Amino acid sequence: MAAPASVEEYLVALPERQRVALGMLRKTIKAAAPGVTEAISYGMPAFKLNGRFLVSYAAFRNHCSLFPASEAVREALGEELKPYFTGKGTIRFSADEPLPGALVKRIVQVRIEEIAARSRR
Repeated sequence: MAAPASVEEYLVALPERQRVALGMLRKTIKAAAPGVTEAISYGMPAFKLNGRFLVSYAAFRNHCSLFPASEAVREALGEELKPYFTGKGTIRFSADEPLPGALVKRIVQVRIEEIAARSRR
């Protein structure tokens, strides 16, 4: 199967439960980070802020994941994320039990602050 050319193409190819869960995640991220742009990066949907990577997400056979690619997120939200972290930077959840919207907003806010701090350097 060829890599998706757009986020819409990626989402439409998913089973309904995953499509709905990731669609809600996408909407929450957009609301939490006005001005973000979407792209396909490494074969999965990603968000960029001012040209810098913000977060990406993907669906897998038995789960979905959000990738903040940030140690700052883990440090800031450690205990809250503990049930979802499965690796250095992977936040895993099921399509039937998506990440809470408030948690997603906090993840995005930490990443926005991290990007802003790097830009000031």
